Amino acid sequence: MPLPFTIAHDEYSPSRVLIMAELGTGHGGDRSKARELVAAAAEAGADCVKFQLVYADEILHPETGVVPLPGGPVRLYDRFKELEMPLDFFAELKEYSESRGLRFLCTPFGLRSAKELRSLGVDAMKIASPELNHDELIREIADYRLPTLLSSGVSRLADIERALGLLGAEHACLLHCVTAYPAPETDYNLRVLGSLGSVFGVSVGVSDHSMDPELVPVLGVCEGACAVEKHFCLSRQDDGLDDPIALPPADFARMARAVREASRLGPPATLSAVSSERGAELVAKVRGDGTKRLAPSERDNYLRTNRSIHALRDIAAGETIRAGDFAVLRTEKKLRPGLPPCWVPSVAGRKAADFIPAGEGIRFEDL
Repeated sequence: MPLPFTIAHDEYSPSRVLIMAELGTGHGGDRSKARELVAAAAEAGADCVKFQLVYADEILHPETGVVPLPGGPVRLYDRFKELEMPLDFFAELKEYSESRGLRFLCTPFGLRSAKELRSLGVDAMKIASPELNHDELIREIADYRLPTLLSSGVSRLADIERALGLLGAEHACLLHCVTAYPAPETDYNLRVLGSLGSVFGVSVGVSDHSMDPELVPVLGVCEGACAVEKHFCLSRQDDGLDDPIALPPADFARMARAVREASRLGPPATLSAVSSERGAELVAKVRGDGTKRLAPSERDNYLRTNRSIHALRDIAAGETIRAGDFAVLRTEKKLRPGLPPCWVPSVAGRKAADFIPAGEGIRFEDL
């Protein structure tokens, strides 16, 4: 039986699923739009809204690369800088979300943002897939002893095992995820929910980046999901980073209704109905075989969307590397990956074997 996930005395399970609207940074820094997103998510059937508390320096290096936007290519670092908001912005959103009967969640990306969220009195935390290997952040959040949703996109079993070892399985709900935007429904291998729940002794859920409003969420519930997360937008034509793959209100409402119906009917009746409507072959492909592996659509993102050790400045050959000369950052598309974050204690105090350009990953051969 799937383990339930509890937040502030509310227990979530496949028969009472936590439906999460990922609003992210879709507000663009506009308080009015942020409140409009919250209100629309509430009306569309969400139980919870989730934002992102962004400080660009906690996430990536200025030389990471560009993101294509309607107005032209923009440096991703600059885009994140534009989305940095004061803490009172999130305090206001927490109060407003709760006034609409919604749980408030927000993703931190480093120690500063995690500590600030804790200061707001949040009753749960969320760790995004790229931070699954961010040891220092996970240790910090583990100290809070709060219910924590941990996304597991672009990860292997060993990555999940390490993260849960640091966090503590008793506080965790593991969200199965495919780190591709959009992600093909047939890459989801939803039977892995049961495998992960059994192997790690945790509650499980699904964070869905596919374009179909219903297929992955509904079949996820059939496989034991206690929580379902989908990106939410007012319109896919808006300029939020995730808006092109998010669900507008009508589609999110359709998803929420379908999830509630799956909870009511139970897995056998739901699987029969979905197979009849969408085809048994498609349902079988989406459910997969339950073996945890990198999905085809996310393989190229491994070691790039997750964290590694990067130089913050140019480091000359023979120069001693100090603690402030590097950080644990996302690599993304342009830079080379560095050592995993677990090697941080071994980098400070070592000499650089060769010139290490600012932004590039620090590798074994560089030391």
